[in-house]
Amino acid sequence: MTGSTDSTTGTWEPSSWRQRRVEQQPDWPDDASLDAALAELARKPPLVFAGEARTLRESLAEVSEGRGFLLHAGDCAESFDDLSADGIRDKLKVILQMSVVLTYSTGVPCVKVGRIAGQMAKPRSAPFERRDGVELPSFRGDMVNELSFSAETRRPDPRRMLRGYDQAAATLNLLRAFTKGGFADLSRVHQWNQEFVATSREGRRYEQVAGEIERALRFMAACGIDLDAEMQLHQVDFYTSHEALLLGYEEALTRRDSLTGDWFDCSAHLLWIGERTRQIDGAHVEFLSGVGNPVAVKLGPEAAPDEVVAICERLDPDRSPGRLTLVTRMGASLVEERLPPLLAAVERAGHPVVWACDPMHGNTFQHESGYKTRHFDDVLSEIQRFFDVCRSAESGRVECTSS
Repeated sequence: MTGSTDSTTGTWEPSSWRQRRVEQQPDWPDDASLDAALAELARKPPLVFAGEARTLRESLAEVSEGRGFLLHAGDCAESFDDLSADGIRDKLKVILQMSVVLTYSTGVPCVKVGRIAGQMAKPRSAPFERRDGVELPSFRGDMVNELSFSAETRRPDPRRMLRGYDQAAATLNLLRAFTKGGFADLSRVHQWNQEFVATSREGRRYEQVAGEIERALRFMAACGIDLDAEMQLHQVDFYTSHEALLLGYEEALTRRDSLTGDWFDCSAHLLWIGERTRQIDGAHVEFLSGVGNPVAVKLGPEAAPDEVVAICERLDPDRSPGRLTLVTRMGASLVEERLPPLLAAVERAGHPVVWACDPMHGNTFQHESGYKTRHFDDVLSEIQRFFDVCRSAESGRVECTSS
């Protein structure tokens, strides 16, 4: 069983994090409204099931041994206003398109994880935002408050977590229908090409790969293989993830598995801890130390080798393959300098982690329009340098994830 001992209770419980220092939580208006919202959440059905999380963990164990590839993709943050069947379908289409190229080119299974159906809270560099002399709480994601800048809309509202749950449930329902109901059938590989890129150079390259896959399927059929009976060709396993930021929400959706007796956070299959909340003695590390889900930790350029090894010990003391993913977000200019010591330290400590690269968040800059953005060349450069460093370290347990 995954878990840690809490100094107060002597055993891990979903509420153990409340005994620790907690960062990046909203300043909710009153305890009564928060408690009521969390109580209602706790009565709702789980969004995902423990068995699904265990299956993902098994697949990530294959990735950690070099027998699979992790693709982790999706929105930086989901919006209440953007929920639509077309939007969900198109995000899935892009992920399926990427995964089939990766599977075809690497020759190993591609584990597909989406930042979707729960990525609705955001950590902030400052608790308040000032405009024209007016100071208001920062926007912390649609599950907390609104982007528009007014005292009313920026006030955290705990009932927005209930709306977030409903959106996650609707999104998951549609994702399951798409991935198991024929949309993900490999015979539709040409139809996954987005219209706006189909005529581009990249779109033409994808069509070439799709054509080769189509010919391979025809060849197998001609050899007498019953393609209709091969379910792997007609549906895919797709998993959800988000940053476990709002710990009250995560606690409310944590349930004990009836088969194993272990605790699982049933808000998503995979949960991660962000760069701002990975304190070794903090509440977020404490919470995820006790759930059976596969978990991940974001590591920025300031992460020290001893600190990373300590996090590994807290989150995966049993050194269980598939349990822990370390996601580096160094920035293109720093990855070659800062990543090698982390690889070496974790390797020496014997932790069978999946190494992943987030090439987006370490390359962010403020555009003159006020929006955060990235140069594509920086994103691509960090990915390339990440793999170069891992090859130099002779680490076979490296994959790439983008957000």
